[in-house]
Amino acid sequence: MTTRGIPAFTRKVTDQAEALLKRIGGGSFHRWLRRQARRIRSMGRGAVIALPYAWLLAFFLIPFVIVLKIALAEADIAQPPYTPLWEWIEGQYLNVKINLGNFAFLIQDSLYWKAYLNSVKVALVSTLLCLLLGYPIAYGIARASPARRTILLMLVILPFWTSFLIRVYAWIGILKNNGLINNFLMWLGVIDSPIVMLQTDFAVYLGIVYSYLPFMILPLYANLEKLDETLLEAAYDLGCRPASAFLRVTLPLSVPGIIAGAMLVFIPAVGEFVIPALLGAPDTLMIGRILWDEFFGNRDWPVASAVAIALLLLLVIPIVILQHTQARNAEARS
Repeated sequence: MTTRGIPAFTRKVTDQAEALLKRIGGGSFHRWLRRQARRIRSMGRGAVIALPYAWLLAFFLIPFVIVLKIALAEADIAQPPYTPLWEWIEGQYLNVKINLGNFAFLIQDSLYWKAYLNSVKVALVSTLLCLLLGYPIAYGIARASPARRTILLMLVILPFWTSFLIRVYAWIGILKNNGLINNFLMWLGVIDSPIVMLQTDFAVYLGIVYSYLPFMILPLYANLEKLDETLLEAAYDLGCRPASAFLRVTLPLSVPGIIAGAMLVFIPAVGEFVIPALLGAPDTLMIGRILWDEFFGNRDWPVASAVAIALLLLLVIPIVILQHTQARNAEARS
């Protein structure tokens, strides 16, 4: 592909045809052909630019509109289990029925906002734990030799070769009362009775950190691997100790990788459903679990859709604010 967005062979054929017709038809036809060639090239660029927007339209905006339509409806014993948003009366009048009570219900019922707050807390703690564990790992991989670096990166992504659900189920066998950890500790004589680890907050945090740790390591590695080591050498020459050089040079330069990794961990962790359902206690309040119960337990699709819309706004608004702040800081530095 060329930088103009059309295949190279197409440009070559167009240029050859343009030169031939210039000799045949004269200058006016040559100018017309140049205009047509420019139009084709602009259409190619427009098609390339339109592809991502078409993807967002098909897989984000349209599903969002459908969920929003359901959130503005009322629950009904029907198939589908909600009332239509509009209907024709006697074939002449359009009756639009918009119900905002589902969103008000989320604020009035403490179950939902407590689930939101608990989901944000779990996601924040899990993101912080992933950062504390992932930063040294990413730093070590970035400073390793190229041969060892490939092997270490392979080990990081190796869990993705196994199903996510199977990996979570494996933790049940490890953490349960007669599981691997308790049996090993009792065999060593460290404990006399099993330690309750399954169906606790500890198990939820452990499962989330284990599952999303690679999403923290990989962006950090990509950032740290491009770090100019001459900056550290200059810091050492100026009298900085290794810890001071890390805090003054390496850590500030790795902030973009920290932000990218934090977003990749925090966003899916907020809406996590499988890990709290399998490893957490029955009363673990996570918004993903509430969403599942409303859809498939209570069959209250309008309230469940309102929960999904509120969750989306909860995630999108901070990201937009963060990107706006970063853009302003970049403009100020430039």
